[in-house]
Amino acid sequence: MAGALLGLGRDQALAHFFGAGAATDAFLVAWTVPEMASTLLIEDGMAFLLVPAYSVALARRAGGNVSPDPVRALLAASLPRLCLAFAAVAALLVAGAPLLVGVLAPGLPHPSLAVACTRLTATCVLSFGLAGYCSAALRAHRAYVSPATIYVAYNAAIIATMFVLVTHWGVRSAALGVALGGCLMVAVQAPSLWRRIAERPDRPATAGRPDGERPLTPALVLTVLLFALFRQSQVLIERHFASELPFGAISHLNYAQKIGQLPMSVALMLCVVTFPVLARAIAEGDTQRARDRIERDLVMVTGIALLGAAAITACAPQIVQLLFQRGAFTAYDTAATAAVLRVYTLGLLGHTLVGALVRSYFSAGRTIWYPTGVMAVGMVTTAVISACTVGIWGARGIAAANCVGITLTALLLLRGLGGRSVAVRVRRVVAELARPLGAAAAAAGTGYLCARSFTSPLAGVTAGCLGVTAVYLPLVWALDVAGARSLAPAALLTIRRLLTRKQSHGR
Repeated sequence: MAGALLGLGRDQALAHFFGAGAATDAFLVAWTVPEMASTLLIEDGMAFLLVPAYSVALARRAGGNVSPDPVRALLAASLPRLCLAFAAVAALLVAGAPLLVGVLAPGLPHPSLAVACTRLTATCVLSFGLAGYCSAALRAHRAYVSPATIYVAYNAAIIATMFVLVTHWGVRSAALGVALGGCLMVAVQAPSLWRRIAERPDRPATAGRPDGERPLTPALVLTVLLFALFRQSQVLIERHFASELPFGAISHLNYAQKIGQLPMSVALMLCVVTFPVLARAIAEGDTQRARDRIERDLVMVTGIALLGAAAITACAPQIVQLLFQRGAFTAYDTAATAAVLRVYTLGLLGHTLVGALVRSYFSAGRTIWYPTGVMAVGMVTTAVISACTVGIWGARGIAAANCVGITLTALLLLRGLGGRSVAVRVRRVVAELARPLGAAAAAAGTGYLCARSFTSPLAGVTAGCLGVTAVYLPLVWALDVAGARSLAPAALLTIRRLLTRKQSHGR
């Protein structure tokens, strides 16, 4: 949460210094590289590859098969090769920055500024790759503190660099902040990972390689990386078509997307913690525990995401005005961003479900092409609809294409559950997911009526969010979404125990 809030502060600083003009558009084209790298190397790619692999290695270590130690063997076999690959790609992007900018945004009015920023941001391929490796390995060890700090360090570096160098470097200061922030992401995790890798196995060593080991095969790496690439390619499609619109369109799409993704980010924090639990259950052969974990996660992330979607739909103009309308960010930018934001919100459930569903496919650490193919279908759908709608509705048409493409992907992934992944009870899950949709629609309508009664953006957001909450939570309770009636007492009991238990003192 701290990282997400600092990310919002980063976007506020960018809007304050540069607004939604040509300079911001140039930086956001360069920003495509860290966005892609974050998805490929931290959030999806490394996690889907390494969390299951390290879970298997830890299960083997716990079973006594520790000659050689499987955890250290996995590190020695994977990290050097991946490090060389990350460095080679980073160098290639630095050298080919002019070509990359030309492909990403052919209609950009200031390509030279975008090229300069891209050469700085391209270094994050190496730093993000190492940070993603550390993060995945630590999560598999059930260590979450260090991985949770990476976006705090990253966003703090960008904000600080902008404030210090904006006068002399302009928008390139934000690009330099990206490069420095990537290095900090590695620095905050490396000591914690080293301590866990250096741990001695508890049981005596036994020779031989047990059955069930699943190495990182080229086919597995390719499927995971292609899925992550196709998923993030929706941003590439957006910026390609938006570069042909009047300047500022790329910025409006970016600011709207950053706000719209906040509920999804909060919802998927649950999956960040439960994915190692799921992978370990599969590694240990406990399929029933894995199935129950997936089903519960899907319903819970849906409930959380729909609450955020209802609040954003109700208060979009007030939220944008409250967060960004200052400095170089004008009232026109607020209206344009809010219009795009309300369209984006229609696809928020699809984005959240894709993030949660794909974990069930990759949790076993086996090669599977179905999610990659489905994501490719969604990518093509987004591109085709964007080409048809951008000339009619501009940035809103691009946002609508994003919603349709990602929603289609989510439906296909949901349909493919069971036969291609853990045996999830799909019909039961669909019935559970349908419950909070009506509650979210009713809550959004109520919040909209509450928010429009106030001229102050702060008062409007407050009234709208209270209206949404007052309708949504009772309906969720009445429908018992994700076992809400049993979750609430358990959560209160946990909080009570945390507040009242006595601190233990060593002697």
